[in-house]
Amino acid sequence: MNKESFLKTDQEAFWVGKFGEDYIGRNDNKKIIASNLSLFSKILSKTKNIKNVLELGANIGMNLSAIKSLLPEVEMSAIEINKKAVEVLRGMNGVKVYNESILNFKKELFSDFVLSKGVLIHINPNFLNEVYDLMYRISKKYICIVEYYNPSPVSIEYRGNKNKLFKRDFAGEILDRFGNNISLIDYGFIYHRDNNFSGDDFTWFLLKKN
Repeated sequence: MNKESFLKTDQEAFWVGKFGEDYIGRNDNKKIIASNLSLFSKILSKTKNIKNVLELGANIGMNLSAIKSLLPEVEMSAIEINKKAVEVLRGMNGVKVYNESILNFKKELFSDFVLSKGVLIHINPNFLNEVYDLMYRISKKYICIVEYYNPSPVSIEYRGNKNKLFKRDFAGEILDRFGNNISLIDYGFIYHRDNNFSGDDFTWFLLKKN
């Protein structure tokens, strides 16, 4: 039985297949690199003593590459569902890669800084609590999410596909779920009209376990 037969949702199958492969080409350009460096320099300036980073849904490692440039000694791990993206990730020096779905990840792997960027928006809403629990479990210190924000949950058509992109208050839901065990450290916005380091109108949140 192949790995795809274990996928739980239509959204996972969407990213395993051709759409996920096509996304690789759209995700590889110099503007994204510059924007990532600007973004993560702000976020990481609010942290202390990060020795290892784990990214959920790392694609080809554009975020990890920026973090490695800023923290050269950091150890990096990635969970990625798409096989072609995993091939690229495994070509990056020093990245431990897990080719599987976030929803199936059960390994005892723990990191100081757990990251999702443009990933929670593509998770089936019925399974979000599972992902929140995973992020909380594997984080030793920080959780960073960089996603589309909306005060209430909405589904947005994504490149002609329905039920593949969801906006909501992901950070607020994590804060509510774990209560006094987690705190909001900082947040910010990446505007698509930024003069130098434009982004995709993502909102970022840095949370810390208490």
